[in-house]
Amino acid sequence: MIDHRAHLADFQRVRRYAVPRWMIERATERRLAGDWRGACAAALVRVGFDLDGVAREHGAEVAGAVLDDLRHLAPDLLRWHLPRLGHGRSTLATHLTVVLADYGDDRSLHVATPTMADGPQHLRLCFGQADEGDEDHYRGSVQSWTAARHLWDARRTGELLQRCGGDDRAPFFRPDGTPLAADELAGPGPAGLAERVIMLQESGEIEAAFDAAGLDLDLKAPELPSYYRARTPREILAALPMALHRLTAELRLSGAFAPESGSGKPYRILNSWPTNVLVVPRDRPWVRVEKAGSYGPPVMPEALWRRLPDLDLLRAGRIIPEDLHPLVRSALFPGRPDPDRPVGPLGPSVPGPVRVRCRGEWHEVHLRDGGLRIPHTAEERQRESAMLALGGASAGCFAVAHAWAGQGGRLPRHLRAQRRELFVRAQHGDTPGVLALLDAGVDPRARDGRKRTLLHMLHMLDHEELLPRLLEAGLDLEVKDQNNRTPLHMAVGDHGSEALVRALVDAGARIDVVDDLEWALSDLIQRIGRTDLGWLTERLKAECPDLGGRWWDEETE
Repeated sequence: MIDHRAHLADFQRVRRYAVPRWMIERATERRLAGDWRGACAAALVRVGFDLDGVAREHGAEVAGAVLDDLRHLAPDLLRWHLPRLGHGRSTLATHLTVVLADYGDDRSLHVATPTMADGPQHLRLCFGQADEGDEDHYRGSVQSWTAARHLWDARRTGELLQRCGGDDRAPFFRPDGTPLAADELAGPGPAGLAERVIMLQESGEIEAAFDAAGLDLDLKAPELPSYYRARTPREILAALPMALHRLTAELRLSGAFAPESGSGKPYRILNSWPTNVLVVPRDRPWVRVEKAGSYGPPVMPEALWRRLPDLDLLRAGRIIPEDLHPLVRSALFPGRPDPDRPVGPLGPSVPGPVRVRCRGEWHEVHLRDGGLRIPHTAEERQRESAMLALGGASAGCFAVAHAWAGQGGRLPRHLRAQRRELFVRAQHGDTPGVLALLDAGVDPRARDGRKRTLLHMLHMLDHEELLPRLLEAGLDLEVKDQNNRTPLHMAVGDHGSEALVRALVDAGARIDVVDDLEWALSDLIQRIGRTDLGWLTERLKAECPDLGGRWWDEETE
């Protein structure tokens, strides 16, 4: 059997953290009220154009068509379906431009994903030519979702059932969302075909799966230099969760196949190194693994060739239908009764006790009342401090406490998971989720693997809500991460808002800070071309005239 646990775990993280329920509810409420800008803001989508400008430059008819699409844009659903980096992350694929609607003459509505895997997960909604750069976003690969409106247009979401291989039901499920028994699978119709093909894939019968889906397959290995330890074509194709049963139909819908000629333009469906997977459209599409090159055919959007992750997660029992986006749940399971709880991903989990081996016994440590609580008396703590002062090593609960405080050592797995949830929610801009975890007792002074605190993450969150709370909890504005960057350093250098920078300075953050690379605040302002911090630049010139400039001068010589 092919083990898809790794990719399922990635998407389980996505479904839990990336589009929280509050975001879905706020974006939906704004969309239904006709406030498309408010819906975008709720889903952390920044609008990079003005409709009046579109009307002046391209005419009222084009502007009207754009406005009609914007009124039905479900930005939370778009975020739900966008491709992810994977490999243990829940963050969006970077440097990607996704075209949502095309209005002719290189005019399109498109969304740009972040440029940094570890940065804020904001999207940028743009109008114009999709492959041209701008001052805010580097344009990487371009994918077209113009034939996949069911992934973002609220008028078309009901098409998802058919596009994932279903008919009157989704593959492997009844219309009410209950799983089918084994003897009920692989019957007639599209859903039965999908089940047959997927089960063949999962049992490793690759040739049979492709044949059942009406696809030709070439398993000849491409010629690669000897220093590459490339997997065989069989291994590559067996590991891909391809929706083989839908590939021919998706090629036709995307316009890649020309029925009159019986062929069409090829696509890459896996843009990797040193090999790609190539699909050649024709009456019976042909798939092969080939050597990757610097240039090649366009990349087929992942959403069009990949099995729907939601169905894979449901089959594996990792989620239930009520954990899905409401529009996805309604499309896949039209016969499911109304739920007794709000539909959408569950919120933060309440931190539970973690067992630690300490002095030959099992102790329980807790995240409670804003700190890590260990079951040791004040006398035992003093004895531990004295032992450390004499050069001894901490162990058990005390070692865990030191690791939690960022003083070295390794945390138990469950504590690492609790800490990870806090910082992943912070990166996804989930301010309500972070506040809920703090309310549940998570330590606001927690530091991640890079020694960053929540103060370092404020440029990804609503600082107006969090900053006062963190300062009240005693967090130090001058705390440094592993690169000697303070929260103000992060806010200036990682495009934190001008309001956040001003709030940190007004709270007493020092401006004479320099990191490990000797970047001062003035260097960062010049390096990324910030034009909104003139007031800080003037203050730096007045108070720190000899600080900074060295690295900037060297790079621009």
